[in-house]
Amino acid sequence: MLGFRCLQVCLATAAGLLVLVSGQAFAQVCPGHPDAIGTSRTIVVDPAEHPRVGTMQYEETLPLRDHEVVLTFDDGPLPPNTEKILDILASQCVKATFFMIGEVAQAHPDLAKRVRDEGHTIGTHSQTHPLSFQRMPIDQVAKQVDDGIASVTTALGDQGGPAPFFRIPGLLRSPAVDDYLAGHHLMTWSADFLADDWRHISSGRVVNLAMTRLEAKGKGILLLHDIHERTVAALPTILHDLKARNFHIVQIVPATADRPKTPTDPSEWHMRPQAWLATSRWPAVRSFAFASEGATEVAGVADLGVVNDKGNVIVSDAEIRSAPRQKIPLPSAAPWPRELSAPAPASPSQLAAPAEQLFRIGFGPDQPQKAVISPPPPISSGRAESASPSTDYTTSDREAMNELVRDTLAVH
Repeated sequence: MLGFRCLQVCLATAAGLLVLVSGQAFAQVCPGHPDAIGTSRTIVVDPAEHPRVGTMQYEETLPLRDHEVVLTFDDGPLPPNTEKILDILASQCVKATFFMIGEVAQAHPDLAKRVRDEGHTIGTHSQTHPLSFQRMPIDQVAKQVDDGIASVTTALGDQGGPAPFFRIPGLLRSPAVDDYLAGHHLMTWSADFLADDWRHISSGRVVNLAMTRLEAKGKGILLLHDIHERTVAALPTILHDLKARNFHIVQIVPATADRPKTPTDPSEWHMRPQAWLATSRWPAVRSFAFASEGATEVAGVADLGVVNDKGNVIVSDAEIRSAPRQKIPLPSAAPWPRELSAPAPASPSQLAAPAEQLFRIGFGPDQPQKAVISPPPPISSGRAESASPSTDYTTSDREAMNELVRDTLAVH
């Protein structure tokens, strides 16, 4: 058994020496597991330049390419589950980042050393994991941070301490905590998505949440916990699904005097390009560029998913209930005042484009194209507001509406 463990450590150390420090992609060979996902590359980061990462809480994340993932594990090292997590990662030649609690690492120094010796990155996660960082006095924050680093350093022994990476317990940050950590040259790690594996859910649900949220983001930092049995049960499937969906695992290590940072562009540290962010954040974008097009395409009625199999517009309760599933959900009640069925109207292929002056709001001659969204006027329930005295809707009103519907279907 001891010989096998030595072999494991030697293989892990040899694999670690093959990592390209420049950060270029490198498909790692995984002895005995040709189908393993492996670790595609290593990125070297400078905490002083990028002190906070993880779009759940911060503007920046790690400089990952599309379909790249960084695996992180919190709250260990705790037997037997951390040991099982390490076995699974070793079988797939995957390198991850472990954020250790000081007192837990101090209680299990051999396990902490195993994490390091197998080539993983180690960060810290406070001394005792108090869920009160956001309201603690800064001197108490400092003690939790410093004691945690000291305990993990002691547990790891003389062969190297933790990386200057820190994750706040419970992600319960505050500006003062962020400033303290940055001032002490620590990179604060939030996450880009979670798998909720600390909750009392099934391992299958952990897999589903991890993959669904990753697919939505396209890349990022996944936060897991190496102390839970459900995470142990979920991890093999997560790794299998990552490979099946063409995702790649990346390891993150800190820059040192003899290990320079990986060259990156500032835009790579954002989940999406900054130009996309600028156009998606109202009201930061306040002007429009008007094209010369004089017409725009007309959507066909069939595109709205409200036509039955005979090509007629669905407007009755009975038809709605019996209609097959279409492009959009159908309402549970007929959208018109009375039941009727009519053929889908023929329509022109183009409509006039909105005129430019419709977007002029009147901020003055120097800013004619700024736009403002105003809330709609209040709607009075059951009453029609007009210059004339208000009256309740009557049967004649409903008949007039029916006539309008028929006329609209006939001419448009």
